[in-house]
Amino acid sequence: MSARFDVVAVGNALVDVIGPVEEDFLSGQGIVKGSMSLVDEQRSASLFSSIPETIETSGGSAANTAFGVASLGGRAAFIGKVADDAFGRAFAHDLHRVGVEFLPVPTSDDESTGRCIIAVTPDGQRSMSTYLGAAALLEPGDVDAATAGAGDVLFLEGYLYDRPEAKEAFRVAAAAAHAAGRRVALTLSDSFCVERHRDDFLSLVRDDVDVLFSNEAELLSLYGQADFPAAVARLRDDCEFAAITRDSRGSVVVDADRLVSVDPVPVPRVVDATGAGDLYAAGFLVGMVRGLDVADCGRLGSIAASEAISHVGPRPLVPLRDLVPADLRPAVLGD
Repeated sequence: MSARFDVVAVGNALVDVIGPVEEDFLSGQGIVKGSMSLVDEQRSASLFSSIPETIETSGGSAANTAFGVASLGGRAAFIGKVADDAFGRAFAHDLHRVGVEFLPVPTSDDESTGRCIIAVTPDGQRSMSTYLGAAALLEPGDVDAATAGAGDVLFLEGYLYDRPEAKEAFRVAAAAAHAAGRRVALTLSDSFCVERHRDDFLSLVRDDVDVLFSNEAELLSLYGQADFPAAVARLRDDCEFAAITRDSRGSVVVDADRLVSVDPVPVPRVVDATGAGDLYAAGFLVGMVRGLDVADCGRLGSIAASEAISHVGPRPLVPLRDLVPADLRPAVLGD
């Protein structure tokens, strides 16, 4: 049966609050640069009030990827939890306006919609303090098998992996996708997240994941290695193939026999790295669903990522489909 969507993404439904800060802001607030830490609602409010100028936009890693898929002309859906509040309604509106089908699952009135305070230093690096709120409450009973199997690819967000109920929900969703003949992709999201759940992540990758997205630091953390080639060798035993981003060095795509290097797309200045990995995954997945070879999948991912890092905020400011080069347009867009 043909898939209804190219990508069905499952992840944290968050509103991103993004603001520029100096380096000493991080040390003064006890924030580890480049990390994502979980905070309570009170701490989130305190940080929000400490950053003078902010931009608010719907976010969350997997939701950014779904947004990017739609911006590339793909068919995307997103599964996540928000509360019936102003942030929740804004989140849904942002997805609907680009054509992402938002498939919210019921939540209680006990938690408000989650938000992520993203402090961006002058070098473009982002440090995230996340109040998960309603987003974290996903559980196995929220996963509808038909929905999980409705995309060519089921895309799972590692940031959602902190609660035992969410871990089991991932397993349930992956089983439903595989039963429908679909592929399952996972993004590791953050090296600190990997350190908290290394054994569970390894088990998930070995048992349920066909395509892994990671940056280099996350991959090294997953396998407890200091050496990139050693981590790649371990990865080959566990996963069909993976796309590993390496900052200014671009990315590599790894399968059982090859390691394909993909150059980054240069930009005049890195303004904000928020969402770069999310949009890389969007480009790669659209290319994969359209049948491109892995090098062109990585190339499409790099094009999407370059748009993200050229401005503040994780969502593209121009339609990504307009950036697809002429040689890829017939396969990607049908032009």
